[in-house]
Amino acid sequence: MPIKRSTRVRLRPRPDWHKRNFLTSVLIPSLFIKRAGGYAPPQFPKIREGEICITWIGHASFLLQTHEVNVLIDPIWSKWLKVIKRLKQPGFEIHHLPSIDFVLVTHAHFDHLDRRTLRRVAADQPIVVPMGVGNLVHDLGFRIVHELDYWQTVQLGPLKISLTPCHHWGARFLADLHRDFGGFVIASNGRTIFHCGDTAYFPGFKEIGERFNIEVALLPIGAYEAPTGREVHMNPEEAVTAFLELRAKTLIPMHYGTFRLGFEPLHEPPQRLLASARVHGIEENVLVMTEGRPVVL
Repeated sequence: MPIKRSTRVRLRPRPDWHKRNFLTSVLIPSLFIKRAGGYAPPQFPKIREGEICITWIGHASFLLQTHEVNVLIDPIWSKWLKVIKRLKQPGFEIHHLPSIDFVLVTHAHFDHLDRRTLRRVAADQPIVVPMGVGNLVHDLGFRIVHELDYWQTVQLGPLKISLTPCHHWGARFLADLHRDFGGFVIASNGRTIFHCGDTAYFPGFKEIGERFNIEVALLPIGAYEAPTGREVHMNPEEAVTAFLELRAKTLIPMHYGTFRLGFEPLHEPPQRLLASARVHGIEENVLVMTEGRPVVL
């Protein structure tokens, strides 16, 4: 049966969630950890027609570049998510960004829709968000706000941007469950990149792979040991399964190592990902990126 919409995870915590204390075992110790990484002016390469340049900024934030346009997805340069400390620098300062043509935001959670960062990158360009999220970005300086429903596509210059379903939730606060959430398929000159946003594993990956010829899949691999015990993010093994069902060619992991949002150690997600990739014979298809370092594909 086709997946027409995203599916919302249950908001009720697992019955035994209180047996581990996220505050004392993760949040407070994180305050005393020195941020890793540093800042250096990025060396953005000259991009030829048909090439795509990808720069990971940390967490779920990426800069995508073609020979014609520059696109930001879920940009966040903030050092704090309220009380959660950023533990890895983004690699370069926000003022080193090239001119940004389009911005995409997958959902309204604070670690993806960072109003402080968006206000700094807004320069009268279009922004694309899921349905119900537009009022959070209308006042930030964007020329037009495109709110997409699932499987809907908008043409932005040479790009086709499509919103895909996922298994997560989109509320920024307790009372705004009307906000949608999803991932984006970005198609340009025969190249296709899939940023799946935040998601737990769900059966919809297979249909996404059938609808789109995905070349590069940006998939989350961290925060799977959630403080509430809910299954709200994929673990690394599930990300490998999703990659295989998407029938993509390159897997770029994200959503790990930047903010400590789960009980798992920061170093664990990429280790588990590479181990699972070896088991499935796709280790050469995994591209683990470093914050702030552009890669041309």
